[in-house]
Amino acid sequence: MPKKILYINACVRKNSRTKRLADYLISCLNGETEEIRLEDIHFGISDERFISKRDRLLSTGAYNHPMFTMARSFAAADLIVIAAPFWDLSFPAALKQYIEQINAVGITFRYTESGEPQGLCRAKKLYYVTTAGGPIYSDAFGYGYIKSLAHTFYGIPETEIICAENLDLIGADTEILLQDAIRIIQESTGL
Repeated sequence: MPKKILYINACVRKNSRTKRLADYLISCLNGETEEIRLEDIHFGISDERFISKRDRLLSTGAYNHPMFTMARSFAAADLIVIAAPFWDLSFPAALKQYIEQINAVGITFRYTESGEPQGLCRAKKLYYVTTAGGPIYSDAFGYGYIKSLAHTFYGIPETEIICAENLDLIGADTEILLQDAIRIIQESTGL
């Protein structure tokens, strides 16, 4: 049975290098892919009204409400690929808005009697694909946040980063750097 792959695309540029790597990764994976293009989604403001409605629906077990479509899709995926370019020491804001939509108690995670989060997601692996014009400094750039959510809240035991950095430095051979990342994808997927 083919895997259900959820592809969360936070790329906005027509010739996005991050998207190029993520598309190649998807082509190496065996499964049916659902792509969520974050630039096509109008995320409402996560204000008090939004949070109150979400909490009320979750507390009554209304998990089939349209508000939780993205959370249900995330929880049901066998494999997750996030494509998020490195912007301003993090990832695009739309990815954070998406995360606010999928963090749904009873769908993507629950709390145990002792108050610990327990993941409810089916995925065993999450790939985080990113590119950067310069160097990526430490784990504070977004992957650490996604990795922590995957492990601690969603119950996804394995995460892997695919990264090409320093692409815009003077003298950099962008194509060689991208090919290095493609080799990492090939090794990771067994090609």
